[in-house]
Amino acid sequence: MPVPQEFVMAYLRLENITKQFGAFIANDNVNLCVESGSIHAILGENGAGKSTLMNIISGLYQPDTGQIYLQEQLITINSSADAIKLGIGMIYQHFMLVPQLTVTENIILGTGKNINLNLRQKQAEIKALSQAYNLEIDPTAKVEDLSVGMQQRVEILKVLYRQAKLLILDEPTAVLTPLEVKSLITILRQLAANGHTIIFISHKLEEVINLCDAVTVLRRGKVVATTTTTQQTTSQQLAELMVGRQVSLHLNKKPVASGEIVLSVKDLQVKDNRGVMVVKNISFELHAGEILGIAGVDGNGQRELAEALAQTGVTIGYIPEDRQKTGLILQFNIAQNLILKAFKNPPFSRRGLLQQEVIKSNAVSAMEEFDIRAPDVNVKVSQLSGGNQQKIILARELAGEPKLIIAMQPTRGLDIGAIEAVQQRLLAQRERGAAILYISTELEEVMAMSDRIAVMYKGEFVDILDAANATVEKIGLLMGGVEK
Repeated sequence: MPVPQEFVMAYLRLENITKQFGAFIANDNVNLCVESGSIHAILGENGAGKSTLMNIISGLYQPDTGQIYLQEQLITINSSADAIKLGIGMIYQHFMLVPQLTVTENIILGTGKNINLNLRQKQAEIKALSQAYNLEIDPTAKVEDLSVGMQQRVEILKVLYRQAKLLILDEPTAVLTPLEVKSLITILRQLAANGHTIIFISHKLEEVINLCDAVTVLRRGKVVATTTTTQQTTSQQLAELMVGRQVSLHLNKKPVASGEIVLSVKDLQVKDNRGVMVVKNISFELHAGEILGIAGVDGNGQRELAEALAQTGVTIGYIPEDRQKTGLILQFNIAQNLILKAFKNPPFSRRGLLQQEVIKSNAVSAMEEFDIRAPDVNVKVSQLSGGNQQKIILARELAGEPKLIIAMQPTRGLDIGAIEAVQQRLLAQRERGAAILYISTELEEVMAMSDRIAVMYKGEFVDILDAANATVEKIGLLMGGVEK
C-alpha cells in the first residue's frame, strides 16, 4: 500500500492508534503526522485524549491497536526507557526535579551506574550543552534556588542530555511569566531550527498560532482537524473545533459601580508550616461589586493568602486551589458534595436526621442550573471530569449568595468550555454585588476578569493597578521582580 501524501517526510507517524480503558475509548483510530524539525501543537478539551496519546508516544501506555513509525521505521514502545532510547523526551507541566539537588545532579540522575562519578566533568559537559542551546544556567546551582523559568530549562536540558530528538512539552507556559514565555518560545524555535521535532500541548491558543507550524485537534478521542497553515487560523476557529460548538472567547464584563467595603486587610503576615514568612505586610480593601485579581507566578504566597482570608468572619464562598484534595470528597456522590458545608442545617437536616429527598432535590436543581453533566445525583464525583467537579464546587460555594468570594485558580486544568462557564458564573456574582478575590497564574485571565490587579511577588503586593490601564509588559515585569 502506498504511503499517503500527508505522511511523507514524517519524523513521527501514528496510524489508527486506539486505546480503551474498560468501556471508555480514550483514543479512537488516531492518525497523526509530525514533520521533522517542526513544532506541532495538539489541542483538545479535557478528556479529548491528548494525555493518553502522549503517554503512548512516551511509553507509559501501549496502544490496543495501531502502529507507530519513527523516521518511517515501525517501532514498539513498551516503556519510558524504550522511548528514551528512541530519542523521545517528555517534559511534564509539573516538573520532575529534586529541589535539594543541583542542576547537574538532576540532569544526570538515573543515566548511569558508574560509582566513580566525576562530578566536575559532568558539570563541564552540562555547561557546554546549555551554551550550545542558549539554555545557559549554572550547573552547580541548587534547583530550589532557581526561578520557575530556569527550572524549566533544567527539564529541557535533561531530555537533551539523554539525546532526545523528539521533545513533547505538556502545557510548558502554564507557570511562566510573560518574559519567561518569550524566552521559551525563542528556545523552542532554535531547537526546531537545529533539527529537533517538538510536540507542543497547550490551551493558550494565541501561543499555538504564533509558535506552531501545524495543529491537530482532538475531540472525544478522535482527530477532528489538522492544519498546516497555523498563522491563517484564528483562536475562535480552533476553540470551536475543540468543543464542537460556538464559544465566546471574549468576556462580556458589564460596568458595575463598586459599593461598600466588604473586606479590609491591614499589614497581613502569614507563616507557612515551616515558620517561614510567606505573606508580608499585605494591605488592601475590596468593595462590593468589584473583582480584585491577584497576578503572580505560582509559589509567591498566593495559596497562604487565600487560606488566611478564608478564615475571616465574612460570609464567604471559597473555591480552593486543588478541587480534588480540598474542594471535594471524591468518594462522596454529587448530592453529598453539594451540602458539605450545610448538611447540619435545615432544610437538609431536621432533628439530627438527613432529609434525603430534600438533598436529592437540591442536587437536581444545582445540576440543571450549573450544567453539571452526569447520569444522576448519586454518581461519585471521582468519576466526573475536572470541569464538572469545578461546577459542583461553584454550585455549593455560591449558594446563599455570599458577600465575599475567594476564587483560587478557578479555571486551572479546565478546557475552554468549562472556563467559559466558570468565568460567567463569577461575573454574574460580581453584578449581584459580591466582592471577589480572583487569584490565578493565567495573566490574560486575570486581566480580563479584574477591575483592579494586585501583583504578588515573594509574598508582597508590589503594586495594585487599574485593570483598564494595565499592560502585559508592566505586569510581567512586576511578576518577575524586575520592577517595584
